[in-house]
Amino acid sequence: MRPSIDESITFLPTADLGATRRFYEEALGLKLRLDQGSCLIFELAPGQHIGFCAKDSAVAPPERIMITLVTQEVEAWYDHLLAQGLSPDGPPRLNPTYKIFHFFIADPSGYLVEVQRFEDPRW
Repeated sequence: MRPSIDESITFLPTADLGATRRFYEEALGLKLRLDQGSCLIFELAPGQHIGFCAKDSAVAPPERIMITLVTQEVEAWYDHLLAQGLSPDGPPRLNPTYKIFHFFIADPSGYLVEVQRFEDPRW
């Protein structure tokens, strides 16, 4: 029997911790679980967290990193982000290949944030 895992955190670097905090705390409304000075940890859902740590040098283009938030309220999230003055990549749409309904928005560090709902009955 393997030992249990109680929670998880994914850490990513950022060149602008202040802008990152505003995006995740204010625009997305995530709870700041812990401010460690140079690292911020936000709660996504019970036991699931994402953290950002300040990086003195420029952060390499994050084109291979995508943060996906799964919700049944894709349209409401789209409207919420528009009301915050943010610019998603377009209205929510169906991706038939993956059977998801989704849209994207870039965070202040350039990470792609996907808001999606699974349409696949296997999920």
